[in-house]
Order: sequence, then structure tokens, then C-alpha cells
Amino acid sequence: MSPSPSIERGLEILYPMFALGCWTVIVLLLIPVVRVRAGRRKEIVVDDFKYGESPSVPSHVSIPNRNLMNLLELPVLFYVVCLMLYVTAGVSPLAVFLAWAYVVLRIVHSAIHLTYNNVIHRLTAFAVSNGVLSTMWVLAGVHIASNSGA
Repeated sequence: MSPSPSIERGLEILYPMFALGCWTVIVLLLIPVVRVRAGRRKEIVVDDFKYGESPSVPSHVSIPNRNLMNLLELPVLFYVVCLMLYVTAGVSPLAVFLAWAYVVLRIVHSAIHLTYNNVIHRLTAFAVSNGVLSTMWVLAGVHIASNSGA
């Protein structure tokens, strides 16, 4: 038996969550690659990480870790709002579009951060992604309010 169209639409919100989770893992895997490379070049030593990252860690080594932290901060609200929409049957084509837009913008933010790191470009991607995330929360709030029976 195949799922009903409303269940299929509801599942669509899980795909961008999965994609952002996969991107987060990719950035996580980049950290040891960069650190091992820097260690082999004698740019860092093990004690540089004894209490986190010491000030002597070069920026090109610390940026992947900082980017990972970025991917574990506000995106938590993305995962929550997606699950909220899914559980309350509030997934709409607009919600799915916004979810994918958020994922693309977060990947763009990471790509800028991990490559040429232009602060204005990175800030723009970050700000627009936050606008998209805020819109998703408004959409979820309207859905919940309109279905609360109050």
C-alpha cells in the first residue's frame, strides 16, 4: 500500500533535513583532515587542542571547526520547525521550498566560510538564511494557530 499524497508531502520536509545533516557530517569530517595536514606541516601540535583550540592554531585550521559550530547552532531551529511541521501535518509546498532554500543558503554560507571567507558575502548568506528560517517559523505558527481549535 502506497502512502497517501498528504503523507508523501509531509515526508518531503525530511529530505532537506537529511541533506543539511549530511552537509554537517561532511564539514565534521573536514576537521581531522585539515588538522592532520597542519600537524604534518608542523603548523600545530597536539597540545594546541588540550583545552579547545589555542590561539596559536592558524585560522585555516580553526575555520572548519568554527563552521561546524555554526552548523550546530541556528540549524537546530531548522530541524525543530521541520519536525513541528511534519508532526502537525503542516507541510506545504511553500514549507518544503523554504526548507530547501535554507539548506542551500547554509551550504553557500559554509562554502564561503571554508574557501575565500569574504565576511560580507558570508554575512549575506547567513542573514538571508535566517530570514528564510524566520519565515518557516511564522508559517509553522500560523499553521498551529489556525488548527488549534481556539
